[in-house]
Amino acid sequence: MSGAEQGGRGVASGAGRIERGVVGGVEQIKRIIPHRYPILLVDRVVSVSPGRGLTAIKAVTCNEPCYEHVGDDAGERAYHYPPSLVLESWAQAAALLALWEQPNPDVLSDKVVLGGAMKNVRFPRPVLPGDVIEHRVRLVRQVGDSSIMEGESLVGTDVVHEIGAMVETMRPIDVLRPEPVGSPS
Repeated sequence: MSGAEQGGRGVASGAGRIERGVVGGVEQIKRIIPHRYPILLVDRVVSVSPGRGLTAIKAVTCNEPCYEHVGDDAGERAYHYPPSLVLESWAQAAALLALWEQPNPDVLSDKVVLGGAMKNVRFPRPVLPGDVIEHRVRLVRQVGDSSIMEGESLVGTDVVHEIGAMVETMRPIDVLRPEPVGSPS
């Protein structure tokens, strides 16, 4: 198994060599995908094997916008990080893997990554402020501009999210723009 598949820390380069350390922080992530605050939900990439797998980190804090209206007397359940945001963060890691060798930070001028069907999605335990989520993404298959990804998210050794399959595809932005008002369909 490669370091990326084991959740190791490094990037595959050359003849399968793994370089250690942070592969990409927020600055590099923003050069690859178009997400920005408040919806950029990946803090750094710690390993990547292009075309195979990627491991990324998301640190959850009590300053997240989703906690803005939580009252002082709210119980722990009010601080459960929304599963939809755990899934979105994992999907951003999947987009990073899909775009690693073909960055696309400006979706208004080229193609956009679209998440499609998902199956076997589970959230076995909640994520709380102070948790550091490790997203592990594996490429199962790629056909043209479409990819099938699978993976999981962990806090320490606890699995907090699993996804059996997610389809991502790239489409030209012009195909997705609305037709001008009054133009024939």
